[in-house]
Amino acid sequence: MASTSEIKNGLCIEFSHDVFKVVEFLHVKPGKGNAFVRTKLKSLTTGKVLDNTFPSGARIDIVRVERRVFQYLYQDESGFNFMNNETFDQVSIDAKLIDNSEFLKEGMNVDILYHSEKDTILTIEMPSSWTYEITYSEPGVKGDTATNAMKPATIDTGAEIKVPLFINQGDTVRVDTTTGTYMERVKV
Repeated sequence: MASTSEIKNGLCIEFSHDVFKVVEFLHVKPGKGNAFVRTKLKSLTTGKVLDNTFPSGARIDIVRVERRVFQYLYQDESGFNFMNNETFDQVSIDAKLIDNSEFLKEGMNVDILYHSEKDTILTIEMPSSWTYEITYSEPGVKGDTATNAMKPATIDTGAEIKVPLFINQGDTVRVDTTTGTYMERVKV
């Protein structure tokens, strides 16, 4: 058992007969009354996000999590297929366990989080950013680089993102895989 003072982003806890991952947290100490911790928790089994407030000092059950590095191979009717980089074992994972699966690219290394005691897959964590090639975009016009206007573009995984007007088809860009936002153009 741990207390709320140990809550941090990414921590996995057991709460309401389910395993949750802390997405956001805020320690609040009002001028009047007791302190508390306001959290946003994401269920690792259903994917639902809920807001919960813990009183300061409350006991929480931390789930021991083991990270294993896997490489994304391909997608088929059974789900997304990954290979363990050490043992070369392959696992197929349902799409509901993967956030932003449209940004998975063949050959990408991801962390698969396992429940240490039950040896079951909890979730997948992709790299925070990755480079993609723009496969379709309206052509840019010279002089469009001064504004913050954005246009839709399709990347090589098939996902659609918003990019600045100066990005053209064939350019390579870095994308934040958690939010799906454009970060920068990458010179190849």
